Amino acid sequence: MVSTSDTIAAIATPPGNGGVGIIRISGPAALDICRHITRKTPKPRYALFSRFYDADDSIIDSGLALYFPGPASFTGEDTLELQGHGGSVVLDMLLRRVLSLGTRPANPGEFSQRAFLNNKIDLTQAEAIADLITSGTEQAVRSAQHSMQGVFSEQINELIDELIELRVYIEAAIDFVDEEIDFLSDGMVANKIEQLHGKLQKIHATAQQGRLLHDGISVVLAGKPNAGKSSLLNALAGHEAAIVTDIAGTTRDVLRERIQIDGMPLHIIDTAGLHDSDNVVEQEGIRRAQREIEKADKVLLLMDSTDSENNAILNQLSADIDVTLIFNKIDLSGQAPRIVEHPHRDEIYLSAKTGAGLDLLKRYLKSSVGFGETTDNVFIARRRHLQALSLAEKAVENAGNQLRNQAPELVAEDLRQAQTSLSEITGEFTSDDLLGEIFGSFCIGK
Repeated sequence: MVSTSDTIAAIATPPGNGGVGIIRISGPAALDICRHITRKTPKPRYALFSRFYDADDSIIDSGLALYFPGPASFTGEDTLELQGHGGSVVLDMLLRRVLSLGTRPANPGEFSQRAFLNNKIDLTQAEAIADLITSGTEQAVRSAQHSMQGVFSEQINELIDELIELRVYIEAAIDFVDEEIDFLSDGMVANKIEQLHGKLQKIHATAQQGRLLHDGISVVLAGKPNAGKSSLLNALAGHEAAIVTDIAGTTRDVLRERIQIDGMPLHIIDTAGLHDSDNVVEQEGIRRAQREIEKADKVLLLMDSTDSENNAILNQLSADIDVTLIFNKIDLSGQAPRIVEHPHRDEIYLSAKTGAGLDLLKRYLKSSVGFGETTDNVFIARRRHLQALSLAEKAVENAGNQLRNQAPELVAEDLRQAQTSLSEITGEFTSDDLLGEIFGSFCIGK
């Protein structure tokens, strides 16, 4: 755990030249630093226009100084912002002056980490700050704002409160058997556990959509050479991201393109055609294609709808890979665009060249990963949130089973485990290693 007793400083604006540059300072020395640099005592929460002085009284820059006394600040500590001109050299000079006055450079995400440690925000809100900065779609921005405002945390905390209330009831019945509280047969506990499980499932589904907004999904385009993979990539991307020719095997390396479909981010990966080859370059391209297929969220296996020998390529893929068959070139085979649902592998008929059936594919991709049409109540979620929710969901399910098995002590233990898993989401119970990993991924100055 990093120390929060010292004063930290960092440039809070992006590298390069711009109209405005900001130095952010947090810690007990913030007010003294302002007095040294501006030669004035700032009024809290008022913008002070001043020159910024170096140690030899020369002027480094001029701009605004804003002082926020703790605990009513973002970090919960005394905080100072020096807003000057956005030149990289002048900002570096001003930062060196600040560091000479007893501060140290802030670690990545340390301002947000201090806000978390000082109970100004919880862990999901802290993560939402980074998610807001890196959001690639409008829906992701709005969902990150929901998380920052505590929408996700409120739902988790409500579940924790219900778990605590139920645990208190059960453990009291176990400890005070003379009170004749027979919760094993009165039905109340069973109903409550069932309700908790239903709420967890609902939040889990919403969090899954939030995870898609944060991470996106990786979709690999695979198939034989000249099946139309690059043409489909270009059609989905809306521009010529890949070279397309009539010559089979044009794509020999992995080509990545980030797109969005109605706000759902997708990582589309075009790969080399799968076939037997003696060419060393093609063999390497095929190996890379197979690696991408193995780790993809979804594989679109392109088939030439005019080719009668399509099954051979399908047999090369593992049965546990999520594959959808795309029968391309229906403009040549004369077939209609459509989706054919099968228990194991769905089929979509389209033409990447003419765009026929492309809307069917887009709707299919959204529905297959549970992406909703609206994100009004969606919050940004991460993989660790989904894992914690899964553990809590499983623990509550186990509690219901133990109740039916007449094992009250095990019911109480499973509910305790569910509470612990949910508390890890908001950071009430979180290891220092996890905190370091989370905040270490933040920008310096945030």
